[in-house]
Order: sequence, then structure tokens, then C-alpha cells
Amino acid sequence: ADLVKAEMTTEFTSDLIAELRAAAYTVVRGGVTVKLAKAYGFCWGVERAVAMAYETRRQFPGERIWITNEIIHNPSVNTRLREMGVLFVPQEGMVKDLSGVAAGDVVILPAFGATLEEMQFLTETGCQIVDTTCPWVSKVWGTLDKHKRVACTSVIHGKWAHEETIATASFADKYLVVANMAEAQYVADYILGGGDRDEFLAKFSNAMSAGFDPDTDLSAVGVANQTTMLKSETAAIGKLFEKTMLVRYGPSDLTTRFVAYDTICDATQERQDAMIELLDAGDVDLVVVIGGFNSSNTSHLQEMAEHAGVTSYWVDSAECVAPENRIRYRSSDGQEHVVDGFLPTGPVTIGVTSGASTPDKVVEDVLERLFMIHKLSAGVPVEARA
Repeated sequence: ADLVKAEMTTEFTSDLIAELRAAAYTVVRGGVTVKLAKAYGFCWGVERAVAMAYETRRQFPGERIWITNEIIHNPSVNTRLREMGVLFVPQEGMVKDLSGVAAGDVVILPAFGATLEEMQFLTETGCQIVDTTCPWVSKVWGTLDKHKRVACTSVIHGKWAHEETIATASFADKYLVVANMAEAQYVADYILGGGDRDEFLAKFSNAMSAGFDPDTDLSAVGVANQTTMLKSETAAIGKLFEKTMLVRYGPSDLTTRFVAYDTICDATQERQDAMIELLDAGDVDLVVVIGGFNSSNTSHLQEMAEHAGVTSYWVDSAECVAPENRIRYRSSDGQEHVVDGFLPTGPVTIGVTSGASTPDKVVEDVLERLFMIHKLSAGVPVEARA
């Protein structure tokens, strides 16, 4: 355990981030002021999952080790596991090929969890399972079990193709996945007034349990969520369905028609609250959000900056920031953009945060690029430089 801790400290920690924390989350380098969100980066569940994966390699030096998905949504961490000889289960679209896994192999279940079917297959195959599922994700699964016990359909606020939501849905009898408030409103309107059944089934074709019937399966609903969704939106969706069932069935039936539990994880909530604080201060010229491009919690941090009207760039590594003052980034909808001359000359204040799967070292690498670019362009307009 001490060896793993030392290895993770070497690979993931950052002197610059430690300096930022010690200096009330603000440092000045040249003409660049960096303000770090007070909650950012690696969460407890991610750190635990990575430590367990590293320790698995150490404990089983001779066995074949598989992982059913990326351990977390960070390219550098997953690359490191590949370098350690950990095999990633092949996946084509939404379908995983577990045929290469044999009895006696060690299989790591990632922080997002694995589906009930995958766990059953691996147990029957005779694998040694190392389960790094985040306890917050497991808490959601417990909620779905409560939904089943009271014969409620689980309405899951999440992204239907995300590993965590796929795993969560596998624990439900009947489920429907809504990605946002607009989809939730569509479902609520259907509950209240009916609608075009075929249109409903087409709209949620990838996001519902087999044989789902909106005319009968929405008479009692329980709300759950992918743990990394926007907290305020999950809360609003819960209130929407509570009000919908109240109007549709009346107050005396509400307790049997609607069930909800708070299952947004603490780390997601803390990072979103810290982002609000950073944006509300109103003293940053631009925001840099750092995290894997397939990271849900990171996409929502970027979304918050966009909604606040602040210039914001979501990057996954220092490679996105070119010395020629060019940045390749994504917006919260996943679209890729390239901007030349993104960093202004003269004094500039940059707000910085990172997703729950992002090591401090990656944040430091991005910031060092920004410092270098600003130094190169100091006093010289971008278009004037060769």
C-alpha cells in the first residue's frame, strides 16, 4: 500500500497546485493571475479506484488482469494501466466482448461499476473480481432496488450511453433515461395528457427497458440519477415529477406514485458549488476546465461556465494548448473548436477547475503552457509575431 501511495504521489501530484492551495487558491506568474476553484480534481472515489487498480497489478504479478472499462475518464491514467499490462475488455459500440476472459483471470470493475449481467458472467466464469465501484454509484443502485420493491419505474437522469448509467439501468426492472430537463418535461407532459405513443417510443428507443410502455409504466415513478449530472437539474427534475404525479393522481396517492432519494455524490456537488463561487466572483477573464473529454462531471463544469456567459475552454491535456497561442477545446455539447490568439496580452486572470478524474499533474502541465504562452506574447500582439 505504501508503494502504491508513493507511485501515485509521483505520477499525480503537483507542486504548483500545492502552492495554489497554500496561497488561498490564487497565484500570480508574470501578468497571469490564476484562481483555482476551491473544490476540484481527484475525488475520493476516483483516488480509491486508481489505488485499487495499481495494487491489483502488484498483488497479482503473474495473472492476466482485465478491466471492463476505463478505470476513470482520464487518458493518462488509462494509458498508465495499459503500460502495466492491464488488458481492456474489447468493446464494439455498446457491446463488450468478454469471450477472452478465462477462469483464474483477475477482472477489475471500474469506478463507474459494471452491469448486473457482466458481474454474473464473470462470477460464473470463475474470475477473481476486484470491484472498485464508487460507493456513491452503489448508493444509486440501492435506490433502484427500493423502486423495484414498490413497483415504481425508475426515471434516471443521465446519459443513456454512459457506462455508469448503463450499469445503473441493469439493476432496474423498468427504467427510462432522461438526459435533461427538456426530456423530463416531455415525459411529464405525456403523463398528464397522453400523446403520440410511437413518437415517445422512438424518442427514447435507446433509453428505456425492453418492452417499455409509456401508457402503463409511468403510473408510478422513482427518480434516480447518474452521480455526475448537474445537481440543480437533477433536483429540478425530481420536483417536476413529484408535481406531475400530484396533479395526475392527487395528494392521497402521491406516496405510492412517486419516490425520490438524493443520490448526487458529494464530490460532484462540491465541485459544482466551487465553480459557482468562482464564476460569481466575476473577476476572471476566462475559465479553463481540465478533464477527460468523455467525463460527464467535467462536461457539466464547462456547461456552468457557458451558462454564466464566461469565455471557457475545456481541455483534456496540455497538448490542447499550442505554443502559438492556439487552443483546441470542446464545448459542453462535445463539439471541438480551435481558437487562435485565445490568451490576451497584458494582465489576465484565469479561473481554473478540473474534473473528478483529473490528476493535479495534468492541471499543472496545462497552467505551465499558459504561463509560457503569455510570456512569449508579452507586449507583442499575436498577429505581429512570426
